[in-house]
Amino acid sequence: MTAISGIDTPLFHTLQHLMDAAGEDSDKSVNAPSRNYVRDAKAMAATPADVKEYPNSYVFVVDMPGLKSGDIKVQVEDDNVLLISGERKREEEKEGAKYIRMERRIGKFMRKFSLPENANTDAISAVCQDGVLTVTVQKLPPPEPKKPKTIEVKIA
Repeated sequence: MTAISGIDTPLFHTLQHLMDAAGEDSDKSVNAPSRNYVRDAKAMAATPADVKEYPNSYVFVVDMPGLKSGDIKVQVEDDNVLLISGERKREEEKEGAKYIRMERRIGKFMRKFSLPENANTDAISAVCQDGVLTVTVQKLPPPEPKKPKTIEVKIA
């Protein structure tokens, strides 16, 4: 099993085991996860996020050090799934320089969040400042309580 510095969770070990097994097995099993599935699961495991609820909104906070806004995508899928994704690319190597150690994560990242029913998917904003992405999803106003309907009683 290969070890990546800074990631030591049971989920990551399981994903790494699946990737190692997929590389060793030349014949594809029907039940084996696809390489894309394993890659996406790994990208999700390595992208931690904080989620806060306020009286009028939900706020998702994700660290994105060194990324430009063009490297980050914020989308809504299936009307209620918030998808935050992108890619951190390796810096261009300058002539004569070589890496002695490379610990910062590069590659694709992704997180999906199921939004509650009261999330207003038409009122979402995203701001990346000082390497921190903040996505705010406004809440829909609570439904008006139904008033009892009065039916006029006619005399026959």
